[in-house]
Amino acid sequence: MTIRVHDLRKVYRDHAREVTALDGVCLAVRPGEFVAVTGRSGSGKTTLLNVLGGLDRDYTGGVMLDGRDLARLRDRDVSDLRNRGIGFVFQAFHLLAHLTVLENVTLPALFGGVAQDAGAVDRALAALERVGLRDKAGVRPTRLSAGERQRVAIARAILNRPRLLLCDEPTGNLDEATGAVVLGIFRELNERDGTTLVVATHSPQVAGAAGRRVALEAGRVVRDDGKPDTDKA
Repeated sequence: MTIRVHDLRKVYRDHAREVTALDGVCLAVRPGEFVAVTGRSGSGKTTLLNVLGGLDRDYTGGVMLDGRDLARLRDRDVSDLRNRGIGFVFQAFHLLAHLTVLENVTLPALFGGVAQDAGAVDRALAALERVGLRDKAGVRPTRLSAGERQRVAIARAILNRPRLLLCDEPTGNLDEATGAVVLGIFRELNERDGTTLVVATHSPQVAGAAGRRVALEAGRVVRDDGKPDTDKA
Protein backbone atom coordinates (compact mmCIF):
# COMPACT_ATOMS: atom_id res chain seq x y z
CA MET A 1 0.00 0.00 0.00
CA THR A 2 1.27 3.46 -0.89
CA ILE A 3 1.27 6.10 1.85
CA ARG A 4 1.64 9.83 1.23
CA VAL A 5 1.50 12.25 4.16
CA HIS A 6 1.87 15.99 3.70
CA ASP A 7 2.10 18.64 6.43
CA LEU A 8 0.24 16.45 8.92
CA ARG A 9 -0.67 18.27 12.12
CA LYS A 10 -2.52 16.91 15.12
CA VAL A 11 -3.37 18.93 18.22
CA TYR A 12 -4.96 17.50 21.35
CA ARG A 13 -7.10 19.96 23.26
CA ASP A 14 -7.84 19.60 26.96
CA HIS A 15 -9.96 22.54 28.07
CA ALA A 16 -7.69 25.59 27.67
CA ARG A 17 -4.55 23.51 27.09
CA GLU A 18 -3.28 22.39 23.69
CA VAL A 19 -0.66 19.73 23.00
CA THR A 20 0.79 19.39 19.52
CA ALA A 21 1.35 15.70 18.83
CA LEU A 22 2.27 15.96 15.14
CA ASP A 23 3.78 19.12 13.73
CA GLY A 24 4.04 19.20 9.95
CA VAL A 25 4.92 15.57 9.30
CA CYS A 26 5.68 14.67 5.68
CA LEU A 27 6.16 11.03 4.79
CA ALA A 28 5.99 8.84 1.69
CA VAL A 29 6.05 5.04 1.89
CA ARG A 30 6.22 2.75 -1.10
CA PRO A 31 4.28 -0.53 -1.30
CA GLY A 32 6.20 -3.33 0.38
CA GLU A 33 8.44 -1.14 2.53
CA PHE A 34 9.26 -2.04 6.12
CA VAL A 35 9.51 1.24 8.02
CA ALA A 36 10.45 1.59 11.69
CA VAL A 37 9.21 4.78 13.37
CA THR A 38 11.39 5.60 16.37
CA GLY A 39 11.47 8.30 19.01
CA ARG A 40 10.98 8.89 22.70
CA SER A 41 7.63 8.43 24.41
CA GLY A 42 5.45 11.37 23.50
CA SER A 43 7.21 12.01 20.20
CA GLY A 44 4.06 11.27 18.18
CA LYS A 45 4.61 7.67 17.07
CA THR A 46 1.28 6.27 18.24
CA THR A 47 -0.63 9.31 17.01
CA LEU A 48 0.91 8.88 13.56
CA LEU A 49 -0.17 5.24 13.40
CA ASN A 50 -3.68 6.14 14.56
CA VAL A 51 -4.00 8.71 11.78
CA LEU A 52 -2.59 6.37 9.12
CA GLY A 53 -5.05 3.68 10.19
CA GLY A 54 -8.07 5.98 10.12
CA LEU A 55 -8.58 5.65 13.88
CA ASP A 56 -8.05 9.39 14.38
CA ARG A 57 -9.51 11.72 11.75
CA ASP A 58 -9.23 14.97 13.67
CA TYR A 59 -6.15 16.40 11.98
CA THR A 60 -5.05 18.89 9.34
CA GLY A 61 -2.88 18.17 6.33
CA GLY A 62 -3.05 15.41 3.76
CA VAL A 63 -3.10 11.64 4.31
CA MET A 64 -3.39 9.49 1.19
CA LEU A 65 -3.56 5.69 1.12
CA ASP A 66 -3.29 4.25 -2.38
CA GLY A 67 -4.36 7.64 -3.74
CA ARG A 68 -7.44 7.89 -1.51
CA ASP A 69 -7.65 10.98 0.69
CA LEU A 70 -8.75 9.80 4.14
CA ALA A 71 -10.22 13.19 4.98
CA ARG A 72 -12.60 12.96 2.01
CA LEU A 73 -13.86 9.46 2.70
CA ARG A 74 -17.13 8.78 4.50
CA ASP A 75 -16.86 7.10 7.90
CA ARG A 76 -18.28 3.92 6.40
CA ASP A 77 -15.65 3.90 3.63
CA VAL A 78 -12.83 4.48 6.13
CA SER A 79 -14.13 1.61 8.26
CA ASP A 80 -14.23 -0.65 5.22
CA LEU A 81 -10.68 0.34 4.20
CA ARG A 82 -9.47 -0.23 7.75
CA ASN A 83 -11.11 -3.64 8.03
CA ARG A 84 -10.10 -4.99 4.64
CA GLY A 85 -6.84 -3.24 3.83
CA ILE A 86 -5.15 -2.46 7.15
CA GLY A 87 -4.08 -4.68 10.03
CA PHE A 88 -3.24 -3.43 13.54
CA VAL A 89 -0.93 -4.96 16.14
CA PHE A 90 -0.72 -3.30 19.56
CA GLN A 91 1.62 -3.69 22.51
CA ALA A 92 -1.29 -4.60 24.81
CA PHE A 93 -2.63 -7.37 22.48
CA HIS A 94 -6.32 -6.36 22.96
CA LEU A 95 -7.59 -9.93 22.97
CA LEU A 96 -10.99 -10.76 24.48
CA ALA A 97 -10.52 -13.12 27.41
CA HIS A 98 -13.96 -14.75 27.15
CA LEU A 99 -13.37 -15.83 23.55
CA THR A 100 -11.18 -18.64 22.28
CA VAL A 101 -8.08 -17.94 20.24
CA LEU A 102 -9.93 -18.87 17.05
CA GLU A 103 -12.85 -16.60 17.93
CA ASN A 104 -10.47 -13.71 18.61
CA VAL A 105 -8.77 -14.17 15.26
CA THR A 106 -12.09 -14.20 13.37
CA LEU A 107 -13.27 -10.91 14.92
CA PRO A 108 -12.33 -8.81 11.83
CA ALA A 109 -14.71 -10.99 9.80
CA LEU A 110 -17.48 -10.20 12.27
CA PHE A 111 -16.91 -6.48 11.80
CA GLY A 112 -16.86 -7.02 8.06
CA GLY A 113 -20.28 -8.66 8.12
CA VAL A 114 -19.15 -12.15 7.10
CA ALA A 115 -19.11 -13.86 10.50
CA GLN A 116 -21.02 -16.88 9.18
CA ASP A 117 -18.66 -17.35 6.24
CA ALA A 118 -16.81 -20.64 6.64
CA GLY A 119 -13.97 -19.03 4.73
CA ALA A 120 -13.29 -16.77 7.71
CA VAL A 121 -12.64 -19.77 9.92
CA ASP A 122 -10.39 -21.32 7.28
CA ARG A 123 -8.42 -18.07 6.97
CA ALA A 124 -8.15 -17.81 10.76
CA LEU A 125 -6.77 -21.34 11.02
CA ALA A 126 -4.31 -20.57 8.22
CA ALA A 127 -3.23 -17.39 10.00
CA LEU A 128 -2.72 -19.30 13.24
CA GLU A 129 -0.69 -21.86 11.31
CA ARG A 130 1.56 -19.05 10.05
CA VAL A 131 2.30 -17.87 13.57
CA GLY A 132 2.71 -21.44 14.89
CA LEU A 133 -0.42 -21.54 17.05
CA ARG A 134 -2.99 -23.58 15.17
CA ASP A 135 -2.97 -26.11 18.02
CA LYS A 136 -4.11 -23.34 20.41
CA ALA A 137 -7.28 -22.47 18.44
CA GLY A 138 -9.65 -23.66 21.18
CA VAL A 139 -7.72 -22.16 24.10
CA ARG A 140 -8.60 -18.95 25.93
CA PRO A 141 -5.97 -16.16 25.74
CA THR A 142 -5.54 -16.17 29.53
CA ARG A 143 -3.83 -19.57 29.22
CA LEU A 144 -1.20 -18.26 26.80
CA SER A 145 2.15 -16.63 27.38
CA ALA A 146 2.69 -12.99 26.42
CA GLY A 147 4.52 -14.05 23.28
CA GLU A 148 1.74 -16.41 22.27
CA ARG A 149 -0.87 -13.71 22.82
CA GLN A 150 1.05 -11.34 20.58
CA ARG A 151 1.23 -14.00 17.90
CA VAL A 152 -2.55 -14.45 18.18
CA ALA A 153 -2.90 -10.68 17.77
CA ILE A 154 -0.78 -10.86 14.61
CA ALA A 155 -2.92 -13.71 13.26
CA ARG A 156 -6.01 -11.58 13.86
CA ALA A 157 -4.37 -8.61 12.12
CA ILE A 158 -3.61 -10.62 8.98
CA LEU A 159 -6.95 -12.46 8.78
CA ASN A 160 -8.16 -10.35 5.84
CA ARG A 161 -4.72 -10.33 4.20
CA PRO A 162 -4.14 -6.58 4.63
CA ARG A 163 -1.72 -4.73 2.39
CA LEU A 164 -0.68 -2.47 5.27
CA LEU A 165 0.23 -3.58 8.78
CA LEU A 166 0.53 -0.93 11.50
CA CYS A 167 2.28 -2.07 14.67
CA ASP A 168 2.61 -0.05 17.89
CA GLU A 169 5.46 -1.32 20.10
CA PRO A 170 4.65 -4.94 19.15
CA THR A 171 7.60 -6.36 21.13
CA GLY A 172 7.38 -3.93 24.06
CA ASN A 173 5.97 -6.54 26.48
CA LEU A 174 8.15 -9.40 25.28
CA ASP A 175 11.59 -10.70 26.18
CA GLU A 176 14.33 -10.56 23.57
CA ALA A 177 13.98 -14.16 22.40
CA THR A 178 10.19 -13.96 22.05
CA GLY A 179 10.52 -10.57 20.37
CA ALA A 180 12.81 -12.17 17.80
CA VAL A 181 10.11 -14.74 16.98
CA VAL A 182 7.56 -11.97 16.42
CA LEU A 183 10.07 -10.05 14.33
CA GLY A 184 10.61 -13.13 12.18
CA ILE A 185 6.88 -13.23 11.45
CA PHE A 186 6.96 -9.59 10.39
CA ARG A 187 9.91 -10.24 8.08
CA GLU A 188 8.08 -13.11 6.42
CA LEU A 189 4.93 -11.02 5.92
CA ASN A 190 7.02 -8.27 4.38
CA GLU A 191 9.36 -10.35 2.24
CA ARG A 192 7.07 -13.18 1.16
CA ASP A 193 3.71 -11.40 0.97
CA GLY A 194 4.89 -7.89 0.15
CA THR A 195 2.96 -6.44 3.09
CA THR A 196 3.79 -2.81 3.84
CA LEU A 197 4.84 -2.50 7.49
CA VAL A 198 4.99 0.66 9.59
CA VAL A 199 6.19 -0.22 13.08
CA ALA A 200 6.49 2.21 15.99
CA THR A 201 9.21 0.89 18.27
CA HIS A 202 11.79 1.59 20.94
CA SER A 203 13.54 -1.69 20.13
CA PRO A 204 16.93 -1.49 18.37
CA GLN A 205 16.31 -5.09 17.27
CA VAL A 206 13.11 -4.18 15.44
CA ALA A 207 14.48 -0.92 14.06
CA GLY A 208 17.56 -2.74 12.77
CA ALA A 209 15.42 -5.25 10.89
CA ALA A 210 13.47 -2.56 9.05
CA GLY A 211 14.60 -1.40 5.65
CA ARG A 212 14.12 2.21 6.69
CA ARG A 213 14.05 4.25 9.89
CA VAL A 214 12.04 7.40 10.47
CA ALA A 215 12.74 9.24 13.74
CA LEU A 216 10.23 11.57 15.37
CA GLU A 217 10.96 14.23 17.94
CA ALA A 218 8.28 16.52 19.38
CA GLY A 219 5.95 15.56 16.53
CA ARG A 220 8.43 16.28 13.75
CA VAL A 221 10.46 14.04 11.47
CA VAL A 222 14.08 14.64 12.43
CA ARG A 223 15.59 11.73 10.53
CA ASP A 224 14.57 9.62 7.56
CA ASP A 225 17.35 7.34 6.33
CA GLY A 226 15.49 6.02 3.30
CA LYS A 227 13.26 8.82 2.13
CA PRO A 228 11.82 7.96 -1.32
CA ASP A 229 11.17 10.38 -4.10
CA THR A 230 7.74 11.69 -3.10
CA ASP A 231 6.83 12.23 -6.76
CA LYS A 232 7.23 8.52 -7.39
CA ALA A 233 6.05 7.02 -4.11
